[in-house]
Formats: sequence, structure tokens, C-alpha cells
Amino acid sequence: MKFKPLRDRVLVKYSDEPEKSSGGLYIPDSAKEKPQKGEIVAVGPGKITEDGKLQKMELKVGDVVLFEKYSGSKINIENEEFLIIKEDDVLGTIEK
Repeated sequence: MKFKPLRDRVLVKYSDEPEKSSGGLYIPDSAKEKPQKGEIVAVGPGKITEDGKLQKMELKVGDVVLFEKYSGSKINIENEEFLIIKEDDVLGTIEK
């Protein structure tokens, strides 16, 4: 896949959620809520500040992030669902 986000946007692949609930019940795909966690697979170059300088991205490919629930735009690339969001919509990273 060759995709490069523009400016201060990142491409996030949703993390896989377990198929069973904690009580052992299977959850159908139609009842699942999309996670607010994912792994960054591509990043843009950064934001252009008001004085015309490039402010580099703090995030990098491979970071696992939490993001706002209704942020970004969903896209399909090669039959996989991704989310394009601005760096400002990322709430934080999860350290391994």
C-alpha cells in the first residue's frame, strides 16, 4: 500500500477487538462499536505554522494511539478499513 497523508494527518488502522465479551458471549459484527484505539501506519510531514515553517509530527509509524470517538474520515484501502485523522484529534499514545 502506498498512501501518504497530507500535512498534519495520520492514517490509523483500527485495533482488533475480541469476538467474545468478558462474560463469554459472542458479539456479532453489527453490534460492535468501532474502537477508539489503533496503530498508525502512515504520517504526513507536519503542520505549516502561521509564520510558514514546518512543525514536524510528534507521532510516528507504529505508535498505538487513542483518538476521539467521532474524529476523522473512514476509508477503505485494499479491503481494509482505516481512519484518517488530524494529529490534534489524537488523545495520546499507548506505550508497550
